[in-house]
Amino acid sequence: MSDITLSDHPFKVQPGQTVDLNSWPTIDEELYPVNKPKGKDLFKQMSVQIDELQAQMYAEGKHRLLVVFQAMDTGGKDGTIRNVFEKMDPQGVRSAAFKKPSSLELAHDYLWRIHQEVPQNGEVVIFNRSHYEDVLAVRVRELCPESVWQKRYEHIANFEQMLADEGTTIVKIFLHISRDEQKERLQSRLDEAEKHWKFNPADLEDRALWPKFMAAYEDVFSKTSTESAPWYIIPADRKWYRNLIVGDIIIKTLQGLNMKYPEVDFDPSSITIED
Repeated sequence: MSDITLSDHPFKVQPGQTVDLNSWPTIDEELYPVNKPKGKDLFKQMSVQIDELQAQMYAEGKHRLLVVFQAMDTGGKDGTIRNVFEKMDPQGVRSAAFKKPSSLELAHDYLWRIHQEVPQNGEVVIFNRSHYEDVLAVRVRELCPESVWQKRYEHIANFEQMLADEGTTIVKIFLHISRDEQKERLQSRLDEAEKHWKFNPADLEDRALWPKFMAAYEDVFSKTSTESAPWYIIPADRKWYRNLIVGDIIIKTLQGLNMKYPEVDFDPSSITIED
């Protein structure tokens, strides 16, 4: 785990900060100056910490953690979630994926389906994509007028602040990959038979819209990174390094909750279990 605190984390978007994604790295070597084998060993140690902290959270039953993941196609959301949260007790963690809205969801406001999935006490919930699609995909693909999506930054900030005020800790993570790295990952899905199922020709349409998506993401980070719900822009071209950074953020976030196992109302030493 790095010595850097979350408040001054190099990949945290500070409230009110203007973001230019061209100035944010997709590859980093400074935060963890280790090679891949050592990095993987370090991540194994992190996984043990994550498991222990989540066990405390579940047992105490007081805190809620919401982790939001966003990325371009092939950005690594599934892999990050699978690796970072793998050791957590399934009783206290779940993932919610937000894809194209159903007819029922479209019959409600755009945050209706989101609110139903937020965590309860003692629970960790991971959003694989999120409410931010309603100011990203909706904007880039021109699914509704600017007069509609432009208001949503304030809606979302207020929604997240309400969750925070009611006891939910929020961490938002953007897995930042380069356009060249995306090309390699898409090509591997075509070249390797066992990955064909992952390839969606529609991904190429979004790739063609890369500059528009980058501009949309920059507005998201600049307008919705707050003290209560910060964004972290993670260099994600190298998967093992990405896992280290995200794992460290999760550990420090959980440690910041100052959790304790609940005290029992009996004296364990006075109890004898008969044969």
